[in-house]
Amino acid sequence: MNNAWPWATLVLLGAYHGLNPAMGWLFAVALGLQEKSGRAVVAALAPIAAGHAAAITLTILVLRFAQTLLSPQILKLAVAMILFAAGVYRLLRASHPRGAGMRVGWKDLFLWSFLMASAHGAGLMLVPVLLTQPMLGIADTMVEPMPVGSMPAVTPAVSLPVILLAVLVHTLTLLMVAGILAIFFFESYEKVGLKLLRYTWLNFDLLWAFALLVAGFGALLS
Repeated sequence: MNNAWPWATLVLLGAYHGLNPAMGWLFAVALGLQEKSGRAVVAALAPIAAGHAAAITLTILVLRFAQTLLSPQILKLAVAMILFAAGVYRLLRASHPRGAGMRVGWKDLFLWSFLMASAHGAGLMLVPVLLTQPMLGIADTMVEPMPVGSMPAVTPAVSLPVILLAVLVHTLTLLMVAGILAIFFFESYEKVGLKLLRYTWLNFDLLWAFALLVAGFGALLS
């Protein structure tokens, strides 16, 4: 059970990212209303999830490369500083990548989701989880075992199967939560219009900024 908590954290982060309208479910609702079709809502979710997965995968692969160059202490400090900087930036300036009009295809949805996840530091929030001992305990087969009693010069690399599974678990959770929200608001729109969104809206930019700061502390303590 002690080794299960990082995976549970990935699920919770996936649910949190899925709740955030900036991650794409609000876009899916808008497209569904534009096309007057629930199928359009569902169809939009796949490229949105794929773009999010691509963004966090890129971030994690950069982490994996950095693990071959930096000591555990320096890497954790660097990750924490990046998360703190991203959190402070989100607190001071909440801006989003700008795209084209609402008539978009799969490539546009993928690119939009990729840019949004990258701009919001979605992948960075997963890095502290992957730097925990349970995740690093699954050693990469390319890393030679260290002699007993010696200290590693660099951080043990997260294995590729762990990276793929982490991205899959996180993305599937995001897809499920975002899908439920998108379909719910699409089906509810004809009865309540935008009133439901108005009364249930949260300032996710502010919440996201604090989440990045918390993740930074998590990186230092992992």
